[in-house]
Amino acid sequence: MLNADQWFTEVDESAASAFSLKGRRVHAEQTPFQHIEIYETERWGYLMVIDGCTMVSTRDNFFYHEMMSHPVLATHPKPEQVAIIGGGDCGTLREVLRHAEVKQATQIDIDERVTRLSEHYFPELCESNDDPRATLAFDDGIAWIKNAPANSLDVIIVDSTDPIGPAEGLFNVAFYRSCREALADGGLFIQQSESPLMHGPIFKAMGEAMREAGFATTTPLFFPQPIYPGGWWSATIAHMEPLPAARSTATDAFESTLQYYNVQTHAGAFAVPPLVKHLVSSD
Repeated sequence: MLNADQWFTEVDESAASAFSLKGRRVHAEQTPFQHIEIYETERWGYLMVIDGCTMVSTRDNFFYHEMMSHPVLATHPKPEQVAIIGGGDCGTLREVLRHAEVKQATQIDIDERVTRLSEHYFPELCESNDDPRATLAFDDGIAWIKNAPANSLDVIIVDSTDPIGPAEGLFNVAFYRSCREALADGGLFIQQSESPLMHGPIFKAMGEAMREAGFATTTPLFFPQPIYPGGWWSATIAHMEPLPAARSTATDAFESTLQYYNVQTHAGAFAVPPLVKHLVSSD
C-alpha cells in the first residue's frame, strides 16, 4: 500500500512488522493470475510488488538471484540441463546462463506479464533472454514438471513467490515427487524456502515435504535479502546423494561480475545458525 507521503509499505500481520520504501507507483495491473505493481523508489531503483508483497528491486536483487543459482550450479558436477520454475523477472535465468557448461535453461512462469514488465523496468535482469540456450515458457510449472521426461534434468530451481495464489501448488509433496522423478542421477533441486526467522513453520514443513517425496536429504542455505520480511532469507537444496563440495573453479570466468557470491560466501551460506537448528533435519 502507498500512503499520502509516498511510502510503499508491506505489512506482515503474522509477525507484527512492516517494510517500507519511499517512491511513487508507476504501473499497476491485474493479470489473470495476480496483481502486479511497479514503484520507482528514491534509493532502491524500481520495485516490483505482486499481490502486495515485495518481489524484486533494482538495488538488492543480486543477493537472491546469485544465491538461488550459483551455489547449486557450482555444486553439481555437470549442470547441463536446467529448469527454472517461476523466475519471471529473469534474474535467475541470467545467473544460470553465466555458466558455460549449461546447455539448456528453460524458465517456466505462468504469468507472462511478469517477464514483459521486467523487460521494461529491469532490463539488466533480462539481458540473457535471447541467449540461444534459453527457453521462456509461459505455462503452469506444476504441469510442466509433471510432464517432463524422467531423468531429463540436472538442476531444478524453484524461484517462486510465497506459498499463496498461483505458487501454492509448488510447496507440496506431489510437486516435489514430480521434480525428483524428472531429475537425472545426481540431480539437484533448490527452492526458495522463506525466512527461517519470520516463517519458521513454513521453512520446516518444506524440508519435511521434500523428504516425504523421496529426496534422501535436504540442505538449507542462508543469505541476506533486505526487501523481504525480516531481511534474512533461505533456500533449500534437496538431493539423493551426499552434497559434494563446490567446484572451486565454477565461477572463475565471471566471478568479477558478481556482487555477493564467491567461494567464501558459498561455504558460509551452508552454516546453520544455532537459532534455527531445531528447524533443520538431522537426517
